[in-house]
Amino acid sequence: MSTKKEGKHKQSLYPSSAGISRREFLKTALATGVLATGAGCAIRVSTSGAQQVEIKQGTNGFTIAYISDSHLLARGKEHRFAKALIKAVEDVNNLKPQPDFVLYGGDLAQLGLREELSLGKDIIAELKPKLYMMVGEHDWYFDMGEVWKEFFGKPTYSFDHKGVHFIVLNSVVVEDYWSEAKMTPMERMLFMAQLDNPKGRPFTVGEEQRKWLSDDLSAVSKDTPIVIFSHSPLYKYYKAWNFWTDDAEDVQKLLAPFKTVTVIHGHTHQVLTNKVGNIAFHGMLSTAWPWPYAPEGIPKLTMQMDRPDPFNQFDGMGWGIIDTLPNGHVNKTYKLWERNPMFVSHEKVSTGGGFVSGHSY
Repeated sequence: MSTKKEGKHKQSLYPSSAGISRREFLKTALATGVLATGAGCAIRVSTSGAQQVEIKQGTNGFTIAYISDSHLLARGKEHRFAKALIKAVEDVNNLKPQPDFVLYGGDLAQLGLREELSLGKDIIAELKPKLYMMVGEHDWYFDMGEVWKEFFGKPTYSFDHKGVHFIVLNSVVVEDYWSEAKMTPMERMLFMAQLDNPKGRPFTVGEEQRKWLSDDLSAVSKDTPIVIFSHSPLYKYYKAWNFWTDDAEDVQKLLAPFKTVTVIHGHTHQVLTNKVGNIAFHGMLSTAWPWPYAPEGIPKLTMQMDRPDPFNQFDGMGWGIIDTLPNGHVNKTYKLWERNPMFVSHEKVSTGGGFVSGHSY
């Protein structure tokens, strides 16, 4: 996969092409104020900067697509998880205009094997926009990220794009519990791949990355919109399933001085929204399967999906839209493949009102 540099860090860059019908373009654009038709997320950002001057519609606007949590097995492109990822890539490539870039949200592989990551790398290499990668625990714990880093580079970095400061974190750091137990790499990976993992440890960002984050943010104006990409949610949702980041409060303290902060996270495979202080959180959908909601701890701003149909491969999965407004706040639409969209307004999040569900274009 070819790479080029832009700003502080940038992953793969691909030329833009492909398109959708003018009718579909107009329908989506008029309904949302941003164009997107794909398996992932389209983000339009329109920012006013430090002066908070009024911005006309479309000024400084851009779109981002995301794809996340594909959990590929080394079974070729005919396996259903691979087919779903291929569908997502094709959907993103059909966006017109093309997004400024694509985020991959982690867990490209299931067991972190070279064959799995190579298959994923081959599929996502077909993306036409430039690509930013984020790591998940399934990508990391077979070989402690060696193949992932060989293919995709550093797991922690930041970059600036059209007035927004983006930060990508490795939030699946855990303390070593495998060496004393003399686990093999696959035993370690299988423990990390479990939903219930009584022998595991909670995810963290870790002291080293928190220091890096503090240094990175020290050069950023407090009025600059911040968008964090994190595989695990940077709050404490449900510890038994590791829907949790153990040092979340420490990370939140670093983000608290900033006027507008949004965290986009993977890992939970579900429609999910939360707000802690000045930070709004939105989960990403998976292309592999939807996780059930936890038996407790679901953020009160979340409108839960109905139970997915186990006989429908694409039910409970899909893509979404994040529309970042001139004041830095974010609206989010979850575009589920087999269901009506679910929409959350920043006004609802700010007032604790949660979702307006079942919204349809």
